[in-house]
Parts: sequence; C-alpha cells; structure tokens
Amino acid sequence: MKAFEIRYYGHPDLRAKAKTVEEITPEIVKLCEGMLAKMLSLDNAIGFAGPQLGVPFRIFVIREQKFLPNNQYYYDPPEVIINPVLTNPSKECEEMLEGCMSLPGLHVPVVRPKSIHVRYQNLKGEFIEEELHDFRARMFMHENDHLNGVLHIDRIDPKDRKKIEPVLKAMKEKYNPG
Repeated sequence: MKAFEIRYYGHPDLRAKAKTVEEITPEIVKLCEGMLAKMLSLDNAIGFAGPQLGVPFRIFVIREQKFLPNNQYYYDPPEVIINPVLTNPSKECEEMLEGCMSLPGLHVPVVRPKSIHVRYQNLKGEFIEEELHDFRARMFMHENDHLNGVLHIDRIDPKDRKKIEPVLKAMKEKYNPG
C-alpha cells in the first residue's frame, strides 16, 4: 500500500501513534503537499491526519467547511497543522454527529469540549497559537485523535459502540480482507 491511500477501519496504521516532526525538511513538505492533494481531490473530505494516509508523522490537513445563510457552503483555504498540542479544553461540551473518511458512511454522536487551546507549526515552521471554538475545535480534536491512534468511535458510549459492532466488523472485512 502506498502513501496517500486512505487507510480504512481495521488497518493497523489507524492505531499507531504518530511521530513528532523534528524538522520541516523538503521531504516533510512533500508529504504535506501529498496529503493536501489527496484531501482536495475528494469533494467531501475536510481533513486527513497522517496515519490515515500512511504518513507516520504528527501532521494533519484540514479545510474548514463554512455555511452561508442560504445553507450553501464553501471551504476555507486548506491548512497544514504540524505537531499540534491541544490544551485547556472547556468544561462546556457539545454532542455532534461525526464521520470519518476511514470509516465511510458511519456517523456517530461524539461529545467533545466546545473550545480548546492549540499550539502548532505551519508549513513554514512558524509556531501558531489559537483558541479554537465550535466546529474548528472539533476538527482539531478529531484529527489530533488520529495522531494518537484514537478513532471517533472510541469516544462514544459503550452501549452505542456495541450496537455498531456488526457494521465495524463488515467494514473491517470489506477494506482489510485476510
């Protein structure tokens, strides 16, 4: 399997902890560009973490989806997030349906903090700190989970998880036979 091919539920890359990027080298830039290209090639992709695409580093790419008053949407410019560190999650949480490119068609309710602080590097190596809120915060938490080998289905109520086990088993068999 090559880099930039989506890893689906059951693939061991999805449970691996990603490595810190020690230096933003031309090779790292090339990996980030490949991740961006993969995300932009798919109409419905709003983010990918390295492990989802066979990239073993603490990198994710996102493009935030924004809605207009008439319910049409557009995407913000794509971003590369390197070595994110998330801190200070709000006590206030919110439940929202989450999907994942590595678990196609499966949307489950996930409770996450409404806001969080993040520090990361961009592709130029600059350090950025932000207070994230609402959907942007959720995107960062979801993708950061991937860097730690955690999937959104790991964050749901155990009773709900048990209900989707047949779907997960079928998905694992479909995408990772043998």
